[in-house]
Amino acid sequence: METTLNQHIEVTPGVCGGKPRIAGRRISVADVVIMYLRMGQSLEEIAGKYELSLASVYAAIAYYYDYRSEIDQQMQTDENFVNALMQAQPSRLQARLRELRGE
Repeated sequence: METTLNQHIEVTPGVCGGKPRIAGRRISVADVVIMYLRMGQSLEEIAGKYELSLASVYAAIAYYYDYRSEIDQQMQTDENFVNALMQAQPSRLQARLRELRGE
C-alpha cells in the first residue's frame, strides 16, 4: 500500500505549503477531503472535475485516513487563520451590504 500511495501522493517543501498533495498537481489531500466529506462530491466527480485519475483521488482519501489527526489539525489551523484574517480585515463589500440593509 505504501508504494501505491507514494505513486499518487507527494510532499514537497515549498509546494502547497509542504502539505501532502496529489503527485504532480497542486491539489492537496485536504482539498480532496473537503470536497468529498464536507461538500458531498463523489470521488468520481472530483476526479473528473480536476482531470485526475480516480486512483489518485482514492489514494488521497486513503492518505487522509492514515494521517487523519495531522491533516485535521492542519485544516483547523488554516481555518483559524482565515477567520482571524477576516476579523482583522473585514470585507468592505460585506460592510456596505449591511449598511444598505440597515443593519
